[in-house]
Amino acid sequence: MGLDSVWHWLIFLVIVLLLFGTKKIRNLGPDLGEAIRGFKKGLSGDDEAKKKDEEEARRKEAEQLRADPAPADPKPADAAGTQSQRDSSETR
Repeated sequence: MGLDSVWHWLIFLVIVLLLFGTKKIRNLGPDLGEAIRGFKKGLSGDDEAKKKDEEEARRKEAEQLRADPAPADPKPADAAGTQSQRDSSETR
């Protein structure tokens, strides 16, 4: 007399359909999926906030580098300038 018979399951499904209707049962899958996604998002909310903060910091740093590029390396320019100064002072 358990629920191992096919007839018991059919009667059970008919009762469920009568109680809830097909529209509510049709919406059960997407609602359950949204609930699970919300639960997972709630559990990993701290990780996502950290990732967003890191991405924001990287983006601001990249914008800062584009706005204020680093100056060119002064050593090669000075080395060439001092060399030409030495040459001109030696010729005098």
